[in-house]
Parts: sequence; C-alpha cells; structure tokens
Amino acid sequence: MNLRHLRLPLALAVALLAGCSHDDAATTSKAAVPAYAAVARGRIDIEGGLLKLTMPSAGVVTSVAVHEGEHVQKGQLLAATDPEPAKLALDSALAEQQQATAQAHALEARVTSTRLRATRLEQAAKAGAGDVQSADDAREAAQQAQAELDNARAGAALAAQKVAGARYQLGLRSLHAPVDGQIVQRSVQPGASVSPATGPIFVLLPDAPRIVRAELNESFVGVVHDGMAAEVDDDSGSGASPLQAHVLRVGEVFGASTLEDDPQVRANTRSVECVLTLDQPPATPLRIGQRVMVKFGATKG
Repeated sequence: MNLRHLRLPLALAVALLAGCSHDDAATTSKAAVPAYAAVARGRIDIEGGLLKLTMPSAGVVTSVAVHEGEHVQKGQLLAATDPEPAKLALDSALAEQQQATAQAHALEARVTSTRLRATRLEQAAKAGAGDVQSADDAREAAQQAQAELDNARAGAALAAQKVAGARYQLGLRSLHAPVDGQIVQRSVQPGASVSPATGPIFVLLPDAPRIVRAELNESFVGVVHDGMAAEVDDDSGSGASPLQAHVLRVGEVFGASTLEDDPQVRANTRSVECVLTLDQPPATPLRIGQRVMVKFGATKG
C-alpha cells in the first residue's frame, strides 16, 4: 500500500484521540466544580447586635473611666454623673427612717406597759379589788397605743421604701458595663450634660460568638433549611479560606435587601434573613459588619 495512503488514517486517529482527551479533561474539570443549592450575600454579626448604652439619669458627667478599644468586664464602671443631689436625698431618707424606727420602738414599750396595766386592772376588777371603769379605761388606752404603734410601723416601712428609692436614684448616677465586651465607640467627655434622651454615649461589642446574617433571595427560600451546611467566603477578595457553617434558622418575614449595592435591584428584590453559626472559631478575627458570600449545600456535580 502507498505510504501516503497510510498517513491519512493515522493523522485522523491522532486527531480523534486528542479530541477525546480534551473532552475527558473538560468533563473532569466540570466534575471538580462544586455545585451549590443557593448563594446569598451576608454580613458578620453577633446575636442581638451591638449594645448602645445611654446614661440612666440626667446630669453632668464628672468622670469617664474607659476609652475606645478598651476591653471591659461586666459591672465595670464606665461613666458617672454628679452624685451630690442623689446623696442628699438619700441622707434625708435615712434620717426619716431613723426617726420613724425610733418612734416605733418607743411605742412598742408603751404598748407593753399599757397592756400589762390593763390586764392587772381587769384581774383586780374580777376579784373585786378594783372598779370596772378603771379596767375599761386601761383596756382602751392599750388599744389606742397599739393603733399608734401600727401607724408608726407603717411610717417606718414607708421611710424604708424612700431609702430604697433614694439608693436606686443614686445608682442611676453611674453607668456600668452590662456584659463583658469591648468599647468600640465613646461619645462623652467630663463636663457634658447627658440624659437618657441624648442617646447612646458608648457602643459596646459583647464577647459573643460571631454569626452570619445572610439575605436569602425568595427564589432560594424553598431549598434552604435549618441545619443545612454552608461555606462562608470573605467578599472582599482577600483570598482567605472559606469557613464552614450551618443554618441556624430561616426567617419567616420577607423584606428589602440591605446588602445589594444597586438601588434599583435593592428596591425590587425581596429576601428573607437567614442566620448561620460558624462550626469552628475563625483563625482570623471577623469584624462586625464584614461582608461575606454564603454558599449553601455544596455538593460535587
């Protein structure tokens, strides 16, 4: 057979083999690409969000005990206003309480003596050694003393309530950290006039596990469920390894997107909040508000 006729089938076979090899590589490449049940934008958050702390009562700030970035413990003093008016009110209430208590103690002794006298006169009247009128008068005096004692005890209880109220008002002159956390914002200086109506003077980031709040498009609501596995990727393009997470809960209320950059798309998109918890603490600390991409239910295609 002519050598030229042999070259043509050989070249065709090589071409077919090359084509099959290319198709197999493409198929293998496609099989390596993960398929996801749903993809959503999200942000890093904590349960309940940041704590915005206001001064419990109106007054002039006398001291600020912490700075931005400082870590604080639960119960630690953050700031205080002038306590003198509250201290004066407490001192006055304590004096009233002391007076009412002393009066009640004096009446207790009087009640004891009038009861004893009434008992003796009653026994003497029954024995014929005394008159009945004196016994009746003594019994009436004992009853009147008891009524005065009851009134004095009520006054002492009221004075104790005033003391408790004055102590409470004095406590409102100080602001303490409600939980362990970090001061991320401070908006007050000594000498400033503050009140609950002036708004927060500190923003506190509690020491709590990070969560992910994802905005799940309405078209994906039916395929995402509680406990579903997911991957969380940094949306800034940092190249950090994805974090493993799972769905904690899927919301029941539709709302407008807050993470979509395009205003028109944001206005026309309905989404449901989906909360995820990370399976392990991240190697790099996650910042509140950090944007991420959430990929639900990764499977191999």
